[in-house]
Parts: sequence; C-alpha cells; structure tokens
Amino acid sequence: MPTEHTALTFTPGPKPDTVRAADGTVRTVPAGWVLVPPGDAALTRRVRAAGESWSVAEKRGRKTFSRGTWAPAATVEQIRGDLEAERATEAHAKRRQADADRRERTQTAYVDEFATAVRDFLAFHATHADLAQRLALAVTTHATPVGSGTVARTKRIPVEERAEAAVIAWMRHQTTGYDSMVIPRVKGKRREVRRMLARRSQELLTRYRRGESAPENCPLQKALAPRPDAGAA
Repeated sequence: MPTEHTALTFTPGPKPDTVRAADGTVRTVPAGWVLVPPGDAALTRRVRAAGESWSVAEKRGRKTFSRGTWAPAATVEQIRGDLEAERATEAHAKRRQADADRRERTQTAYVDEFATAVRDFLAFHATHADLAQRLALAVTTHATPVGSGTVARTKRIPVEERAEAAVIAWMRHQTTGYDSMVIPRVKGKRREVRRMLARRSQELLTRYRRGESAPENCPLQKALAPRPDAGAA
C-alpha cells in the first residue's frame, strides 16, 4: 500500500490560484494542477499518497479548516475514476452499510450513556422526577448529535464533566438572557458573565435537588413547558 508523501502545507494566497508559504512568500499553483476540495477523505488521502501535492489550510481562532489539496489534474482524474469504480461494487455497498450500522449502534449507546450522566448530575428530589426527565431529554437531544460541536462530543474530559457542562450551557441559553446580552468587548468579560450565570443555574438546580417547591416564574419550568403548538400538524 502506498504511503502518504510528505505534504507541503500552505495558507490561501491572495488569488484563487496562489498559496502562501509559512515564510510569507506567495507561490503560484503549477500549471495543470486542480484543487481537490475537502469533504472526500479517501480521495484526498490517495491524492496525497500518489505524489507531490499542496495542502491548503486556514486557521480561524483555535480551529484549522482545510481549503483543499492542489495536485496534478491527471492524477486526480485517475484516482477519482478508480474510487468511483470501487464505490459502485456490491462489496463497497455492504461495507458502507456495515459501517453505518456500527456508527448507529455506537451513537445509540453514547446517547444512553450521556443521558444517564445528565440525570446523575441533576440528582433531583423524587418530587421533581418528571422535571429532571424532561431536562435530561432536552439537554441530551441538543448536545449529542454527531457533528453538533457541543461539549458532549468531546472526549477530552470524562462523560460526567461533559454532562455537567452541557446542562449549564443549555440553561445559559434557554433560561437566561445571555443570548440577547450586550457584553462589552473586554478581555475576560464574557467568561465572567458565563461564570455568573452558571452560579445562578447551579443555585436553581440545588433547589430542585433539595425538593423545594419551584420558585415563582421559574425560568427552567418555562423553558421546559410544552409548547401550545406541540403535536400540531
């Protein structure tokens, strides 16, 4: 099996057919090359393994986004044709279905695990069991979809910490005025506001853990209340 060649990586250049090297110099893409857009991992991997290519990536904040890979058009055309032939076979279709089934089982198991972690974090008194169930369902439904980019999808922290963070994040957006707040563009100010709102959310959760009655005009009760049009066609 061919190994992937050492890839040259650039950032986008000032023109569509240029790239910028790490030292700031601008290079023009060689004649006869085409850009393989991101999205087809198998095609990109094989193109990079086939010979010389230029990868283009752009960093935004803490994340790096691929902008594609430049490579000789003839190489790309041949590899794309080979892939299309492989993907048209019955064996490939069976592998794809098996992979999809495995991902679905993995996702289902994780959703169940995460929902349990959320309920364990909430630990509401038995008198508020229904509210805890509705909150756990709302948080899990929002946080666990693949590709959602929420804290629930990270593996850098234990699932218990993910569950707590997801609950607090959901409450920040659903039970406070955070989304409409005008926060000064001062370093650390947004983090300070989030900490303040998190303390309020924790205080509210503590009341339900103790079995206290719901506070008047409880924002959590309002956020989880059935919508009048729920179930409407």
